[in-house]
Amino acid sequence: MKFTHLDEKGNVKMVDVSEKDITLRIAKAYGKIKMKKETINSIINGEIAKGNVLTTAKIAGIMGAKKTSELIPMCHNIFISKIDIEFKINEDNIEIFSMAKTESKTGIEMEALTAVSLSALTIYDMCKSIDKEMEISDICLLEKSGGKSGHFKRGDIK
Repeated sequence: MKFTHLDEKGNVKMVDVSEKDITLRIAKAYGKIKMKKETINSIINGEIAKGNVLTTAKIAGIMGAKKTSELIPMCHNIFISKIDIEFKINEDNIEIFSMAKTESKTGIEMEALTAVSLSALTIYDMCKSIDKEMEISDICLLEKSGGKSGHFKRGDIK
């Protein structure tokens, strides 16, 4: 097996994407943060002292996606043409869905995953004073399209 991020001496390197074609690339990611029902109710009722939790989490997710290449060492800096984040509030958790889109020579999966991760971490940060047992889980790529490897859709898609 040949590793794309290692040179012939075993040193890390950034992959050269200059010969790749520019294609429309879309990635969707998912994550979940489990919490007490009382915490969910406080979010819904706007009772969290730090402010509007889901609006702040959405902004954090978008900002995080835009900074992905600064956070993940071998990740290319790409132009994001769209990033969106949606939340589904359940009885004991909040599900987080992101969608990222670009026309680029490399994929946008890491940006979609970063958006979900930062959204979840922001929810945790804003609610930790009332619920220290929150649990972030299930962060995964749901779907991606474009590029040489083509279309991927998770079998157990949410």
